[in-house]
Amino acid sequence: MITFTIDGRHVTAAKGETILNVARREGIYIPTMCYLSKTTPCASCRMCVVEAEGVEGFVLSCQTPPTEGLVVNTHSDLLQDERVNIMRMYDVNHPLECGVCDKSGECDLQNKTLEFGIDRQHFSARDQIRDIKEWGRIHYDPSLCILCEKCVHVCNEIIGDDAIEVQFGGYKSTIIPKNSEQLDCTFCGECIAVCPVGALVSSEFQYRANAWELSRIPATCAHCSSGCALEYEVKTSGAASAGEERIFRVSNNFEYTTLCGAGRFHFDFGADISEGSADISEAVQAIQACDAIRFSSLITNEEALILQQLKERLGIKLYNEEARHFQEFMHAYARKSGQLHYSATLEDIKQSDAIIMIGSRISTDNPGVRYAITEAARHNGAKVSYMHPLEDVLLHNTMTQFVKYEVGTEEGVIALLAQELLKNANVNTEDKAVLDQLDEGYLSAESNVGEEEIADMMASFLRSKKRTFIVGSDVISHEQRENIAKLVGLIDAYSDFKVMVVPKHVNTLGVSLICDLDAEAGGKSVGYNAQGDFIIASSGVRHMSVPALNQQEGTFVSINKQVLPTNVALGFSGHTLNDVASCLGLSQKETIDYTRQLPEGKGFQRIAFDTLENFYDPLGKDRRGYCLQSIATNEADSVLNDVEELPEFNGTVVYHCNPVLQFNSYTASGADEEERALIGSPQFAIAAKISDGDSVEMTLGQHVIRRYFRVDNTLKGTVALNPTFDLPLGAFDGQYRFEKVKIMKVGS
Repeated sequence: MITFTIDGRHVTAAKGETILNVARREGIYIPTMCYLSKTTPCASCRMCVVEAEGVEGFVLSCQTPPTEGLVVNTHSDLLQDERVNIMRMYDVNHPLECGVCDKSGECDLQNKTLEFGIDRQHFSARDQIRDIKEWGRIHYDPSLCILCEKCVHVCNEIIGDDAIEVQFGGYKSTIIPKNSEQLDCTFCGECIAVCPVGALVSSEFQYRANAWELSRIPATCAHCSSGCALEYEVKTSGAASAGEERIFRVSNNFEYTTLCGAGRFHFDFGADISEGSADISEAVQAIQACDAIRFSSLITNEEALILQQLKERLGIKLYNEEARHFQEFMHAYARKSGQLHYSATLEDIKQSDAIIMIGSRISTDNPGVRYAITEAARHNGAKVSYMHPLEDVLLHNTMTQFVKYEVGTEEGVIALLAQELLKNANVNTEDKAVLDQLDEGYLSAESNVGEEEIADMMASFLRSKKRTFIVGSDVISHEQRENIAKLVGLIDAYSDFKVMVVPKHVNTLGVSLICDLDAEAGGKSVGYNAQGDFIIASSGVRHMSVPALNQQEGTFVSINKQVLPTNVALGFSGHTLNDVASCLGLSQKETIDYTRQLPEGKGFQRIAFDTLENFYDPLGKDRRGYCLQSIATNEADSVLNDVEELPEFNGTVVYHCNPVLQFNSYTASGADEEERALIGSPQFAIAAKISDGDSVEMTLGQHVIRRYFRVDNTLKGTVALNPTFDLPLGAFDGQYRFEKVKIMKVGS
């Protein structure tokens, strides 16, 4: 720590902090235009200049670390003149059409122009021809662009797309796609969020509303388990007397949080009461007559607790294969780690300098984890080893090593990793014996992971100090998940790696902690799904509409082990699960009355929903909800199982994995055929005897699916990607995501 002075106040700074960081922490205002807290300083606006005694000229506070005894002044007549002139230059020929600009009312340039009293344009320059660009969901008007470079930095350092850059040319400079005329990216929309002016806007939002007309509803994203903070921006559409609330867009606190394309653009999933919907009495009768309730993890903690209490009251079973597998995984994990919850958070990943990622196509499974890995790589120089049967082109700019293993061999691969990571650890004798006796030759041959690849990985980690081991849903759904979980638990307990386990859905972790889940065993069942809007009778004919997750109050548990609140953005005039439960003898008036009853033995706290916070503080601390309490487990340990014969997946195999742009091509008539296509490599096409553009039919479990086939030359091997977003919700939840299939070509 060092001590210095800002505006006469004695302050301290840690290594790595800048003058601007310290000033913000101390509540001292320094104006900025290009600075973004989550990226490295752009240093293009010069608004943040300060005076430092003994230093000639001005100092950029955004990138200058203080020194012991330094005296800094943040405001003076000279600094005011400098900042006024900077704003005058920014306003050179900037169109003063704020009345029709989508950014008006939340524009940094507009705010700073008023702050520094710029009431006319003092300079001018020859205007340039700047063509407006339409990049899919993104509209770019270069005549409004002030070249702050925020969009470039966030795209490169946080998202990892590296899709845009500055084309330098003096006054003609502009933002352009990096590799082609059209933008080639994941369309997360983060560049729209960070743009301080109206240069980058959402094509769908443009000219639809003014910022001051929208009410902001804080909520938690429902699309994956990262639990990203967002705000639904709502206003009444139509005539005021007959209008209804509609979500016009989604925004985020871009200084500290990041959204993917699904979170930002796929907000229109609210439920309506469908024609012919069953009434509440039919739903009650269906539950009373059933043997089990089948549901997915796209529900709140409160709804999960209602289902658990219905189970206890009525003696019915609860089916949720995805959450049950996660529950089994974490139970076995806890017996080795000694902790109910895994150790890592997204912040741990961001701070890492060594990362192993196995068992997930993380770019689409959980973009929040991908962004954390990208930050670690770009800001810390982290060595990233990505292990999976399929290469992911979206990670090419981030990973330092790709280790391809054979489908189904995750147990063998993680056993080899555990053997290496724990070779000098004080593991108990029985487990140490199992690891020492591994048939390394067999495991390497069957998994296709050689000793030299693991040796290279370990060599790259030699100087690392903060290490993270991430496992995904391929591992959680594996037949040998319990033994894999024991191996991962040992890595967490006895190595210097922190561990994160990444489930598929928004509240898989919460459901697994709250519900006693049963293995599916047939019988008469009722289906409940807060995202699919149905309570379905066993005949499949009748259903009762229920609110979707943007129409509910309640909480989720994110992969940060954080209990996060979500709020009602859209109204719903029908019945909820709590209404049904009340008819069956449960007594809470509102669904959120169950928030205080969440099980303390699993880490929850007796905190009422209405006292949960929904914000990030000015220094970026996530103040939403609360973190699960750490729970030590005292269950009897069980010895590792020997890794026996590894499975083989020969022939044509599909991987159930949604495309990156699954929501970008969705129209009123349904998903674009390109996004619903089966995507395979040229080798897959040869093995399956099909060609690009063919219509094919596959039998996957109980589902017969027809798709178009598309060849993707970036893919390799005989595994194809099969999207599931357009199939019945939960259709493939819980099963191992790789599946051997027979593909039949059908008439075009």
